Amino acid sequence: MTGSALYPVFFDTCVLLKSYLRDTVLTLAESGVYRPLWSSSVLTELAVNLRRRGATDGQIEHRLGQMKAHFPDAEVTGYQSLIEAMTNHPKDRHVLAAAIRGGAETLVTDNLRDFPTASTSPYDTAVVHQDDFLLDQLDLSPGTVMSSLHRQVSRYRREPRSVADLLVILGSQGHGCPRFAAACRTRL
Repeated sequence: MTGSALYPVFFDTCVLLKSYLRDTVLTLAESGVYRPLWSSSVLTELAVNLRRRGATDGQIEHRLGQMKAHFPDAEVTGYQSLIEAMTNHPKDRHVLAAAIRGGAETLVTDNLRDFPTASTSPYDTAVVHQDDFLLDQLDLSPGTVMSSLHRQVSRYRREPRSVADLLVILGSQGHGCPRFAAACRTRL
């Protein structure tokens, strides 16, 4: 895996599974604010969950292929030997191990309870909810975040066709970013 000077951020499957949230964090990453990271295990979980939600094999292959093509250095490798040493929830030990191996300073997840502080503090890896992560990005780079949201909706052929409509989706319970959506609305 090659290194990068950008701030490394590991994304858990639960964040990448939410289509508009995934588009938001990856569009923002395209702007050079941070370097996204994930693992083959995360991508496998993503494919399984997308299939359960009705995506075809072709759609899944296209989606994962696009992620890999746009972020060729995002996939963390060589983390498997660390999994057993992790003390967080057993089903998410592979996530923490990959985040640590990848040098992630932040792990973004919707499942905070699976990553107690005692399991992450030895590695100086902050675990944050997607809403808090996006709020931090908005505080640090408001212009970049807002222009990324505009660029994101410009790619859609169907709804949402405006940032306001996208914020309704991101702020919904399904996407879990109500405070980020509210803060962005004040900037429209």
